[in-house]
Amino acid sequence: MTLQAILIWCVIGAVAGWLAGLIMKGGGFGLIGNIIVGIIGAFVGGWLLDTLGIVIAGGLVGAIINATIGAVVVLFALKLIRG
Repeated sequence: MTLQAILIWCVIGAVAGWLAGLIMKGGGFGLIGNIIVGIIGAFVGGWLLDTLGIVIAGGLVGAIINATIGAVVVLFALKLIRG
């Protein structure tokens, strides 16, 4: 994996985590936390949407949408666990 790919992952993760924090109202965890939630959300979103047979357009925007959906699911699960 190249440095450029890692930076793109981090940017997508940060944007997705930030958007998910806005959607979940107060679910953000700061920059590093948002990146982590966004990257985990990308995996969760990819798996979930693939399992449901939903295809989102490719490219950067599609990756951000996919990761944001997954990050919202991750934040929702964390809220349930935390109480």
